[in-house]
Amino acid sequence: MAAKPSLLRLDPAARRVRRTELWLLLLAMAMVAGYLAAVEANMLDTVTMDFWYPAGVLTAVFLALHVVIRLRAPFADPVLVPTVALLNGLGVAFLRRLDLGRAKIDERPELAIFAGDGGKQLLWTLIAVTGAMVLLWFVRDHREVSKFAWTLGLAGIVLVMLPAVLPGSVSEVNGAKLWIRFGSFFAIQPGEFAKLMLLAFFAYYLVRKREVLALASRRFLGIDFPRGRDLGPVIVVWAMSLLVLIFEKDLGTSLLYFGMFVVTLYIATERVSWLIIGLVLFGGGAVLAYVLAGAVGGPFTNFGQRVDIWLDPFADPYVRGWQLTQSLMGLGTGGMFGTGPGAGNPLLVPEVRNDFIFAGMGEEVGLFGLTALLALYLLVVSRGLRAALAVRDSFGKLLAGGLAFTLALQVFVIIGGVSKLIPLTGQTTPFLSAGGSSLVANWLLVALLLRISDAARTPASTGGVRR
Repeated sequence: MAAKPSLLRLDPAARRVRRTELWLLLLAMAMVAGYLAAVEANMLDTVTMDFWYPAGVLTAVFLALHVVIRLRAPFADPVLVPTVALLNGLGVAFLRRLDLGRAKIDERPELAIFAGDGGKQLLWTLIAVTGAMVLLWFVRDHREVSKFAWTLGLAGIVLVMLPAVLPGSVSEVNGAKLWIRFGSFFAIQPGEFAKLMLLAFFAYYLVRKREVLALASRRFLGIDFPRGRDLGPVIVVWAMSLLVLIFEKDLGTSLLYFGMFVVTLYIATERVSWLIIGLVLFGGGAVLAYVLAGAVGGPFTNFGQRVDIWLDPFADPYVRGWQLTQSLMGLGTGGMFGTGPGAGNPLLVPEVRNDFIFAGMGEEVGLFGLTALLALYLLVVSRGLRAALAVRDSFGKLLAGGLAFTLALQVFVIIGGVSKLIPLTGQTTPFLSAGGSSLVANWLLVALLLRISDAARTPASTGGVRR
């Protein structure tokens, strides 16, 4: 097999793909720099040369990733990295805007580049992108991941359940037990890494069981439903998702795990009946948990309270409904075009640095800006699905499709919560919210999509692996 670096030098198609990625990446970083300049203009009444520093650091690390892709995945999708880099860069820029808002007016011009949440997010970006580069460098074939599927599945289950068995003082934040804190300065969210591990296991398992799971026992209303004996795996994952809902007190994580399994199952079998069964099971479980919250309380109480807040946040707008009401007011204040970067009051929204960052940004960029952000997420998801359709091996198809859907579902869960479409969740907005675990895990997700898209787009004539 020809080595990838020589492939890149000889093949004009690879050079065109990577050249496109480079120009898109530079355009994305120019947009981030423009956002940082607008923040300074509104908050400092001047634009200092400091606004270049975060953008410069981001550009350097993303260019390093670009070089690794040229060497290790020259045919990978050229749109993925620039799009994600733009989202990540805007997240860093907005968090720095929050840091400027918290600082005293006379101290704002002297705010260090690595200070506050914006500085931490910049450091986490360096770590996350480095992790993506390491994965691309050492994992040359996405099918190698399937060799460790059972180990990854077991590790994923352990990581999912670990916060539930730890004391609340170590694992609980805002009522949801999703974290593992090490002292007061460092915390990780193991569920972010568990989703990748479980997806790899689901893809491996369903490749081997899809023929059995695709068998139908009866037809009802024009839809083929599976045999009762084949419902076992779905029931097991459903029960696990309910345990997450009850003991970790988080609807979003529960929905994420169950949803990604059901959709991966649908991709594997192409039977709509699995989606119907999944919706019925999860909806029924959520309703049952809410009923038990009123009748029994205990571990169901937190979920019941979140549903009550969702149904009527203005019943207690200054205590229990404070987060949601402020989020809705922030979104409403932004209107169509927003107040402008740095010209709003996003710090009035609780937890604006993580759970409610979408509402905080919405005040300053308005409906048009938020629509553009959603379009960026849609672009990443669509490119992931495109890789799933193009790659030839079944494991790659299921893994890429599951990764793309998981990102879409996570965005839906968090934005649905802050906009009152569904009850509030503890999920973070991918690539935007402050938090190292989410950023590292999602960049690893992008690296896997890059690896699969490279396999899908590599021409057979080059001697590369085409599946």
